[in-house]
Amino acid sequence: MGQGSDLPGFRVLWYCWHDGTPLSATETKMDDVYLDRQDPAVTVGLRLHAPGSDLDRALALVWTTTPWTLPSNLAMAVHPDVEYALVAVDGERYVLASARLGAYARELGEEPDVMRTFRGSELLGLSYTPPFDFFTGWENAHRVLAADYVTTEDGTGLVHIAPAFGEEDKVVTDAAGIPVVVPVDSKGEFDERVPPYAGMQVFDANPHIIADLKRGAPHALGVLLRHETYDHPYPHCWRCGNPLIQRAVDSWFVKVTEFRDRMVELNQQITWVPGHVKDGQFGKWLENAIDWSISRNRYWGSPIPVWMSDDPAYPRVDVYGSLDELERDFGVRPTDLHRPHVDDLTRPNPDDPTGKSTMRRVPEVLDCWFESGSMPFAQVHYPFENAEWFEDHYPGDFIVEYNGQTRGWFYTLHVLATALFDRPSFRSCVAHGIVLGDDGQKMSKSRKNYPDVNEVFERDGSDAMRWFLMASPILRGGNLVVTEQGIREGVRQAILPLWNTWYFLSLYAGRRGVRRTDSPHVLDRYVLARTAALVDELTAALDGYDIAGACERVRDHAETLTNWYVRRSRDRFWAGDDDAIDTLHTVLEVTCRVAPRLLRSPRSGSGRGSPGSGRCT
Repeated sequence: MGQGSDLPGFRVLWYCWHDGTPLSATETKMDDVYLDRQDPAVTVGLRLHAPGSDLDRALALVWTTTPWTLPSNLAMAVHPDVEYALVAVDGERYVLASARLGAYARELGEEPDVMRTFRGSELLGLSYTPPFDFFTGWENAHRVLAADYVTTEDGTGLVHIAPAFGEEDKVVTDAAGIPVVVPVDSKGEFDERVPPYAGMQVFDANPHIIADLKRGAPHALGVLLRHETYDHPYPHCWRCGNPLIQRAVDSWFVKVTEFRDRMVELNQQITWVPGHVKDGQFGKWLENAIDWSISRNRYWGSPIPVWMSDDPAYPRVDVYGSLDELERDFGVRPTDLHRPHVDDLTRPNPDDPTGKSTMRRVPEVLDCWFESGSMPFAQVHYPFENAEWFEDHYPGDFIVEYNGQTRGWFYTLHVLATALFDRPSFRSCVAHGIVLGDDGQKMSKSRKNYPDVNEVFERDGSDAMRWFLMASPILRGGNLVVTEQGIREGVRQAILPLWNTWYFLSLYAGRRGVRRTDSPHVLDRYVLARTAALVDELTAALDGYDIAGACERVRDHAETLTNWYVRRSRDRFWAGDDDAIDTLHTVLEVTCRVAPRLLRSPRSGSGRGSPGSGRCT
């Protein structure tokens, strides 16, 4: 890639233990990923080691909603500038943030004996006894470290750190030189390094870990102060629906942070509808973009075209970009690039003078969103074919999807376009809202929470459904609740008024009208002027992809025709006034020509829900 090339890394990512693969930030921000969940929350005391100080053997209180991470604890974090308190209760001493004393009134008392207060900086560097003995003596571990993300909004003001299971935690321990330990396997089960819980899925291990802390099991060194339940939104896998965990894994990344600022700049060239998405939902996402994990530990998918030496003593990495390159190095031209066939391509490592190591393809496949972002050029096999066509058609003029794709398809298109071509992937984008059922939930076939489409077509006509969707807030980024009443309201507001106006003209005009705009009558001049304004405003709205705004103008125009012009001109039609007949004929004809992209005109009928059909030309 031109910028931000693929690179391997060992990082903490959201991980699906059921599917055995990490997920990208894009996948964990999709709709319906965060669901309400109840987890156990525990407050555990860890004994400080500070000989000669009143902090020695005091219990530093940490709070966590993931008790299963406690066996992997390697550090504790405080904020250097936060005020902490040393509290004496029933012969025991506790350390926690002063701002959190009230939250622990049940255990420490309404007015606890505060021996003294001090800044978090005084705790830095102190060692402590970990909550479990599995990794006692781990290199540089079990010390109090500084972390800016520590707050006093909840918990105790001290943070338990298991770096293998927390992205921010790993940053802190990496800086402190603490090696990461990952005693949880790809299935989300503890391994043999944590004997009492080996083979247990981490969420299933929670009650056993809490019970061991409570009863003071030999391997449990921490002191359980509080056990409660905690309700919170928690990310779930969008594929299988299981709760995710954070886990340190090897993954391949696109280094988005290298060209993030350029992505922000190129976004200014895109026309967004609604306009606030540019610097709001999409712009903010770009400003905070992180490196993109593009590898998945799955069998099905597009294999990552990277071959590595199987002997670390003779490292080599080869990245392939074409069949010709594969044929050059492996001597065969693959006919199937999927697993397992592509994995059969091996060759001796050219950098190994012993000739013993082998170049083998890495086992991962690409994130499916990488393929989605590649669509503009991959669909025409560029750059291997159709180069002239691609250069003439790229960027795309227009795309449309729901606004959640600001973190999905829109984003991956923009990432790859910036990295490869240094220009946007699309010129204009409509980011619509979500279609909801009559129960307020996302419309779903499984829930059947929407009117039967065939019944709507039979009763109200397809035009009614079409108008209802286009005139709704959904095309301005809002959500739309689909109800039978809402669909019928569209018929009342626009379809019937236009049809009734045409029907009135056909019923009372003694002759066929002609198109002209020279009537001197003030009502005719007014309605003709309104019609001319309709043409200009509707054209401008459609050119700007403001579909809902265009519908508003048609609806207002229909109101003007029926409840203002026709109502005040009835006597003229009954008298056969040529100016009135020709003016209304002209207005209807122009309306029929300008509005059909939103609403079929009266001349083609109004669907099953409206009587008759006719012509206005």
